[in-house]
Amino acid sequence: MFCHIDFSMKIKAAIVGYGNVGKSVEKCIAETSDFELVGIFSRRAPNTLNSPYGAKFFEQKELFGERFQGQIDVAILSVGSAFDAQELGLKTAAHFCIVDSFDTHAKMKEYVETLNTAGKMCGTLAIVGCGWDPGLFSLMRALFASVMPDSIPQTFWGRGVSQGHSEAVRKIEGVKYATQYTVPNEEAVRLAREGRTDFATREKHTRECYVVLDYEKHFGKPESDITEIEKQAFEEEVAAQIVNLPNYFAEYDTTVHFVNEAEYLANHTRMSHAGRVVAVEKHGEVGSRAEFELALDSNPDFTAQVMVAYARANYLLARSGETGAMTVLDVPIKYLLRGGKSGIAFV
Repeated sequence: MFCHIDFSMKIKAAIVGYGNVGKSVEKCIAETSDFELVGIFSRRAPNTLNSPYGAKFFEQKELFGERFQGQIDVAILSVGSAFDAQELGLKTAAHFCIVDSFDTHAKMKEYVETLNTAGKMCGTLAIVGCGWDPGLFSLMRALFASVMPDSIPQTFWGRGVSQGHSEAVRKIEGVKYATQYTVPNEEAVRLAREGRTDFATREKHTRECYVVLDYEKHFGKPESDITEIEKQAFEEEVAAQIVNLPNYFAEYDTTVHFVNEAEYLANHTRMSHAGRVVAVEKHGEVGSRAEFELALDSNPDFTAQVMVAYARANYLLARSGETGAMTVLDVPIKYLLRGGKSGIAFV
């Protein structure tokens, strides 16, 4: 049940982080009638940032002072999962309700439990993993597994750019630009549609990284003074860090390509992605197959739309008295709809 809420009041949101996803969240809020953007909180100096929508910028540390207490209904965390999300999520949840797109599956249970404890203590609500995987694909896996109980849904990502994996590479010392493509094994997709489920992780996907290194910054001298032997050794060092990074690359066959800046900017800046969830159930000669597929021209834009929808749900649930932490599986679909509409409108 909804509590009594005045839907003419706008939801006051803050954006934490101003990378690709943060910019897409800003655009989505600007185009969404029931939200009002209080400000964007970045680790970068506010005077170095510009908004096409006239948004106000603040240093990230200002979020935790007295000025914004009671002024923000939900903070939308738009930061990478590999290094920033857990610490920042816990810190922010001590002050505000939050939504994030945390995508490290192996750490999800621990993260949700920690946030749940913090939220219960501080009276805030966190909804975690609000992207398309985790997120919409989580819903599809649960739905397919519930109505096809003898199935084991299989997930395939790509071909496309993984924001989380690309960010993980960019965090490595000496990396200037990086894009990671997740590539599904089409033979594995075919076998999944026939009902196979016993895939090893490496069988389903490969990963391809295109990386630009900042040689001058790393070596502290002009590139003309850096020998090819030094460059090669540096490339081998970075490649080893990438392919051995747990939860991102260590479990996959990963190829690392080092390219120059011109080639990278010309060929590797698009943010498209795709993916599918496949479930097959067989009872003797009778079988069923369900499949959900996404094809995205802009991974950040779509992720932002999912996060803003769950920010709306956070607002409604928090005002109904919910605290702690949830995943998308805990949120009734009707809470995602604008204006508190009944889900019957979509039946």
